[in-house]
Amino acid sequence: MKTATFEITQEIEQMTRQFALQHIKPYVMEWDEAQHFPIDTFKAMGELGLLGVLVPEKYGGAGLGYFEYVAVIQEISKVCGSIGLSVAAHNSLCTNHILMFGTEEQKQKYLPRLAKGECVGAWGLTEPNTGSDAGNMQTVAVRNGDEWVLNGTKCWITHGITGEIAVVIARTGEPRAKDNSTAFIIERGTPGFKAGKKENKLGMRASETAEMIFDHCVISDSQRLGEVGEGFKQAMKILDGGRISIAALSLGIAKGAFEASVKYSKEREQFGKPISEFQGISFKLADMATEIAAAEMLIHQACGLKERGMPMTKEAAMAKYYASEVAVKVANDAVQVFGGYGYTKDFPVEKYYRDAKLCTIGEGTSEIQKIVIAREVLK
Repeated sequence: MKTATFEITQEIEQMTRQFALQHIKPYVMEWDEAQHFPIDTFKAMGELGLLGVLVPEKYGGAGLGYFEYVAVIQEISKVCGSIGLSVAAHNSLCTNHILMFGTEEQKQKYLPRLAKGECVGAWGLTEPNTGSDAGNMQTVAVRNGDEWVLNGTKCWITHGITGEIAVVIARTGEPRAKDNSTAFIIERGTPGFKAGKKENKLGMRASETAEMIFDHCVISDSQRLGEVGEGFKQAMKILDGGRISIAALSLGIAKGAFEASVKYSKEREQFGKPISEFQGISFKLADMATEIAAAEMLIHQACGLKERGMPMTKEAAMAKYYASEVAVKVANDAVQVFGGYGYTKDFPVEKYYRDAKLCTIGEGTSEIQKIVIAREVLK
């Protein structure tokens, strides 16, 4: 992974912004209304290196760092949170899990296809009855010689239907026992692996969310990621980096809502002057700008630690917690700035409002982030 430079980050930011404005912005509401995951547009991002940002060049990736990765997620999310979410899940979860814990053979086999956008990645940890309580998961993998038999259902999975390569964490020990889960790579088309219900969501509607079902799904032991029993530990390390990406997603949504609010407040006139000149509006904009800047600093702090290979569990949790709550607050205030127009689908802020809420839930709720932060503070 290359060390970030300001110039590289700026170039990546500009390239991503141009792609988002040209290939995503014209279709945002169409995709949102239809809950359509634009797989062709998504795969086109692979050609630009946006689906393998952190993957080394020898595996077909861009070989960039976390500062560039945050820039990518942010710029896409300023235009559409749904596509930002899908890019984050593909990069941080599925692809990064194989990068961090795969064998050389697994990396050679899967990373080029994921990084180039030839395959869409999915990552399965959450289940219908085990969200934060992942140690009690009911998806079970039983060893049978050189094979494993998987049974169970994963839910709330980004790309649960279209994901061609999935990293799945299954229980291989007793419920809530120490080291009781193991990670596996499972390809779409494997007998016994099928897609289930697609969720009808409040926001992030163009990012596909669905069940993955395993019914006597037999896979080779060569598909196992790391040692038996290490699945949950691996997942926690993956989520550390994933929290930075959700923080970046939150930041992009917040910036998008803020920029729309500034523009509108200068154009909308009441009592003979722009509403930006009224203190009630200008103070909202001041709060938005300050909170966005603080969120960005927390994200950059976590990125810096991650790039230097230093512990960053607390900092990533802080960035994710604060940025996601800021996204919700800024989007809420943006609707208020727009007034009645903000409540319609003719203006962009109602979608930022709907999309933002997911950021406080996905990859660990705000409450879970507080637990993580408190645990680190009290060590």
